[in-house]
Amino acid sequence: MTSSHTSNPDAGKGLLAALIVVLFWSGFNIVSRLGATATFTPFDIAAMRFGVSGAIALPLFLRFVPRQDWPRHAVLALFGGLGYGIMVYSGFAFAPSAHAGVFVNGGIPFWTVIIMAVMTQFRIPRQTVIALLLSSCGLLLIGFQSLFASARGEQWIGDLLFLGAALCWAIFGLLMRRWQIRPQLGILGIASFSALAYLPVYVLWLPAAIGDASWGAITLQCVYQGIIAALLAGGLYSYAVQKVGAGEASMMLALVPAFSAIGGFLILDETLGPTSIIGIVVVSVGALLGALPPGAHKRMRLFSSR
Repeated sequence: MTSSHTSNPDAGKGLLAALIVVLFWSGFNIVSRLGATATFTPFDIAAMRFGVSGAIALPLFLRFVPRQDWPRHAVLALFGGLGYGIMVYSGFAFAPSAHAGVFVNGGIPFWTVIIMAVMTQFRIPRQTVIALLLSSCGLLLIGFQSLFASARGEQWIGDLLFLGAALCWAIFGLLMRRWQIRPQLGILGIASFSALAYLPVYVLWLPAAIGDASWGAITLQCVYQGIIAALLAGGLYSYAVQKVGAGEASMMLALVPAFSAIGGFLILDETLGPTSIIGIVVVSVGALLGALPPGAHKRMRLFSSR
């Protein structure tokens, strides 16, 4: 990771945007748990995500994005739209949401750091490595009960799909940073190309059960998946990447399982055991350390020693 954002006056705005993404993605986990009794297939949820976001984005995309920029937007849609969405929703068919919290939200900073390490010939600050290790340990503690309970035979398939989704999102974030695409235009492109590519395939060939769901469940998923998760969270994450860097923004996403666990405790009356509480503290320290500009922790230590 570079330290160029240390002098960026918008770095605070970028971290705030990343924190809002954490809230949105935590809400996504809670909404998914509330809708666990619905009859949707993973393809139904992806269709609602891409259908709603695409219907909103396509007219704006055609108006504001020059045609010569379309190929890059198509590539972004391949990773940040289709690749991420299809893999993460398919993963829920095999593994519980707690696994998604660990492997998706922990996988995004992991893959981001790995890719950046390769690109920089493995010149990664020690602070980043420590932050990643802390976040990973905290995520494992939060998901300990689910990850190490007696597992069904096919849960590993879901875990691999979640890791694949994390890789797709990491590539999307790095490409947004490298190509310097304006966040609002990038999200319009992702939504538009994802809808155009996915919806015909869904209608013609993929299994659907959306007709058996209630209108309330459909509305909830359409609003959250299509507007909040696809457009707002995606746009804010892109903004955060532009302002503070892909590594720092991705590290903040490790907070999602912690926020989800707290939300589940407050809203769904789910148990929050001592292991989860320790995990929340550890992952929070790791995310905070990873979000700080390189060298900031040294300055904080010097200041506190005075």
